[in-house]
Amino acid sequence: MEKTELIGLSKDELAAQIEAIGEKPFRAKQLWQWIYYRGETDFEKMSNLSKDLRAKLAEHFTITRPKIVTEQISSDKTHKWLLEFADGQRIETVYIPEEDRGAVCISTQVGCAVGCRFCHTGSQKITRNLTAGEIVSQFMVARDAYGEWPSPTSETRYLSNIVVMGMGEPLHNPDNVIKALKILSDGEGIAISKRRITLSTSGIAPKIPLVATELGVKLAISLHAPNDEKRSQIMPINDRFCIDEVLKACQKYQDVMGFSRMITFEYLMLKDFNDSPEDAKELIALMKKYKLGAKFNLIPFNPWPGCNYQPSSNNKVHAFSRMLEAAGYEAPIRVARGQDILAACGQLKSKNQ
Repeated sequence: MEKTELIGLSKDELAAQIEAIGEKPFRAKQLWQWIYYRGETDFEKMSNLSKDLRAKLAEHFTITRPKIVTEQISSDKTHKWLLEFADGQRIETVYIPEEDRGAVCISTQVGCAVGCRFCHTGSQKITRNLTAGEIVSQFMVARDAYGEWPSPTSETRYLSNIVVMGMGEPLHNPDNVIKALKILSDGEGIAISKRRITLSTSGIAPKIPLVATELGVKLAISLHAPNDEKRSQIMPINDRFCIDEVLKACQKYQDVMGFSRMITFEYLMLKDFNDSPEDAKELIALMKKYKLGAKFNLIPFNPWPGCNYQPSSNNKVHAFSRMLEAAGYEAPIRVARGQDILAACGQLKSKNQ
């Protein structure tokens, strides 16, 4: 008999599985708390369940984590895992710590179909979408590593945030991503606040409003250029969904979430391509035109083998930031993390490197 994997099931699906083996629905709530609040994988250790029930659960179900193939810790304490799923496919997950908190960067696909010219992940063709369980289990691996079970309060947890900006385009896999983030934010389990979850997309315009209507989490847009001509050179997805379509979809997101829920526009600083004062002026004009509550995240480019782009100089990056801030927009410069283990933005890939 093939067993059913429980990680990734919604509350209703878990209840249906429990009823299907002849147990009362309230058992599903107990099981949910063991899996997502306590992080337990062994039915035998679920002490408030009878011995017979534990045996029955073990007969029908599994609670598994992906296999850790390798893990690396950077000199700056960034932690990267290469994870393998049951079919042998692999992805990378990263934890980026700060002084008293940190973010887990999770992947949503094996490979990526978007093919951004500057992105190491994009050089690996798409293999498949991850399931909801495979997305959720990445965060659970990180929780295992740092011993944050049972789920701590938000004031004490180090794994405090989730950023959906690892391998893959989340909005090419919306059903599984939505399901996974609902599990991760459920208050009776892992309980990450929606305000501490950010979904980053390359701009799949028709799906962007779902980030508000289905999830209510923060939105980040990989913009990286101030006009369609330049953006299409580095992001082929722009030929399908141009800047106008993407920013109109962002307006719909803010119609639901409110103007105060700022959208983060990620902007990778590429030498002599998108880093001039004229580019900054054009970017400011774009934001004014669409009247978006926006802030910018200026990203120093992280080189990888075989890529033709180079990072902007520090002087140019800081000058660009000052221009955006003078126009009224927050524009912090991201500090690159985990570069010595290829764990920084755009560097993830699912093969041993």
